[in-house]
Amino acid sequence: MERPWSAVRLSRRLWGLLLCHALLQQDFFARAAPACASPKVSPSVAGQFWHISDLHLDPTYHITGNHTQVCASSKGVNASNPGLFGDFMCDSPYRLILSALQYMRDSGQQVSFMIWTGDSPPHVPVKELSTKLVIDIIGNLTATIRSFFPDLQIFPALGNHDYWPQDQMPVSASEVYNAVADFWKLWLTGEAVSTFRKGGFYTQVFQPNTTIQPLRIVSLNTVLYYAPNIVTHNMTDPANQFEWLEGVLESAKQNKEKVYIIGHIPVGYLAHVRNITAIREHYNERLIDIFRRHSSVIAGQFYGHTHRDSIMVLLDKNGKPVNSLFVVPAVTPVKARLEADSNNPAVRLYQYDTLSYSLLDLWQFYLNLTEANLKNESVWKLEYVMSKAYGIEDLKPESLYEMANQLSVPQSKLFQKYYNYYFVSYDPSLCCEEQCRINQICAIQHLDRSSYTDCIEHEGKLQYG
Repeated sequence: MERPWSAVRLSRRLWGLLLCHALLQQDFFARAAPACASPKVSPSVAGQFWHISDLHLDPTYHITGNHTQVCASSKGVNASNPGLFGDFMCDSPYRLILSALQYMRDSGQQVSFMIWTGDSPPHVPVKELSTKLVIDIIGNLTATIRSFFPDLQIFPALGNHDYWPQDQMPVSASEVYNAVADFWKLWLTGEAVSTFRKGGFYTQVFQPNTTIQPLRIVSLNTVLYYAPNIVTHNMTDPANQFEWLEGVLESAKQNKEKVYIIGHIPVGYLAHVRNITAIREHYNERLIDIFRRHSSVIAGQFYGHTHRDSIMVLLDKNGKPVNSLFVVPAVTPVKARLEADSNNPAVRLYQYDTLSYSLLDLWQFYLNLTEANLKNESVWKLEYVMSKAYGIEDLKPESLYEMANQLSVPQSKLFQKYYNYYFVSYDPSLCCEEQCRINQICAIQHLDRSSYTDCIEHEGKLQYG
């Protein structure tokens, strides 16, 4: 007897999505709500770029009376309240992803490029996917993004679900690396494609005509450092990415370039649990050391993976803020069966200084999924502007450090705002009690083992005297 969701059925539904894309544009897009008011900037002063992550397309999503069969990504659990744009127990239906991209395209923003930090396939059991299906899904979403932004430079990164079996990224050439390199070669240089084929990472210079110094994008394959990746267990330098990274950053310094680091899995400690790094701890220590030593050329770091909205400030060994790091919330609204909270779908726009590439501000947009399903209409909204929401001048390390200190004040109302945005306004009544708050505060400012441990101990003493 066929499983409820077999790889064959998933494959049929996936390619059906591409066939109906044109029809969806005629039907759905004509009814999509107009974009809301968004930032107006002078091109001579500031540039802009989009950041999307964790699309997690579930081709099986469909409305049915049997809520255990709405989507493969619910793994047999009842969907909560399925509608046209998805469900909090499910990964993204294609219509949700189209909605996000259409909003971005029609918002009228003049952007220089987009970063896309991985995870295209859905959260389903390993047996439900295959190498071919993973490649097909990444190819599908690559083609979809290109159809909305045919002339825009995209800088992508691989996520832990962008492989089969998931998480098991290899340290040398593979079928997935080669196939994805072919999908992305229209965005990347020959040198970047060559590096990507070998290890799933690359670097490339982006230099719009209005700039004085170049901006270098460094796309890391942080899945090589992910704890569930048994392929890299006990390796000192998987795929020689550390050595490569140090060489790239040293060259950037010599060539007077600024660097944006992008990757799927972030460095630092997870904000929702205690004492757990997002990547293996010893790899995290090494990356933090590299980023500290080369902080003068790194103008920003951008990640996904957690599905939540959070910031980090990298401090040097003397406690001086030297880097701004951002984790963008997901497009997918999915949550695990035992999780109490989820996130609304989100996309983000950054504003940067075209001379120094320092980050000036960000605009966080989101879709109230419950409301969208109720109205059968995707009304994407501005959730917040960071400078206004937190009363800071810009997004430079010093400003984020000031913001982090304000968040750490006991009974801080600003922290409650931050925690609401952490879940993309999923439930404004959510409360973060003392232990939860300590986890969040320490994860923001302390990315290495020593300082994080000290922070946990210090905050605990403040709480209990």
